[in-house]
Amino acid sequence: AVVSTRVRANNLSNMADDEKKEAGDKNDPRRLHSFPLIRHSDMAEEMRTEAMELCVTACEKFASSNEAASKMIKENMDKKFGSSWHVVVGEGFGFELTYETKNLLYMFFGGSLAIAVWKCS
Repeated sequence: AVVSTRVRANNLSNMADDEKKEAGDKNDPRRLHSFPLIRHSDMAEEMRTEAMELCVTACEKFASSNEAASKMIKENMDKKFGSSWHVVVGEGFGFELTYETKNLLYMFFGGSLAIAVWKCS
């Protein structure tokens, strides 16, 4: 089955200047976190765990290159779970896509870095 979805990646980069706090403040919501946050997924638990760990590894390895991170994620997903995987890594983007059911992962890592991984035929 094929599903269509629309998602908006929200980050805090568009806050008004007077609302911004100093980066060192403990209560600053923009403070980076090092754990992955899954925003939406319909993958099986085993596949989701493998994909999430792969995303974290790629983003840590290629911290300065979102393109290289997305390429690594795509190539590994193609090898493990068959071809036709697509990956977007970045900040402040929205998307609407059609994907195979049980093959979508949308997560955040390192604060405002969003990662969308999906499969379509």
